Amino acid sequence: MNLESYFPILMFIFVGIAVGVAPMVLGSVLGPNRPDSEKLSPYECGFEAFEDARMKFDVRYYLIAILFILFDLETALLFPWAATARELGSGVFVSITIFILELVLGLVYLWKKGALEWE
Repeated sequence: MNLESYFPILMFIFVGIAVGVAPMVLGSVLGPNRPDSEKLSPYECGFEAFEDARMKFDVRYYLIAILFILFDLETALLFPWAATARELGSGVFVSITIFILELVLGLVYLWKKGALEWE
């Protein structure tokens, strides 16, 4: 295998880095830089904080966020399967059905446990 076959991969890496770094560099070079006391203040909400920034959060925030990510990513897997279901045959239909059944059972379990309730 010669090195010429790796050239597209190398170009892809360089373009990816350029797309990520170029806007930041252009923004810092071309953007206005007029700092004042308001912009340099640590709080952007308009008033001073009442408590310490390291206060404890309720676990339900994290639980809802993790459940959202879990179900969002799993349902995102259904789109490629749905797009290629005819070409892949009936064996894939069985696996899709089992996958959806697992999703539904997980949702019902969470619903019964009260993980989706917000008080």
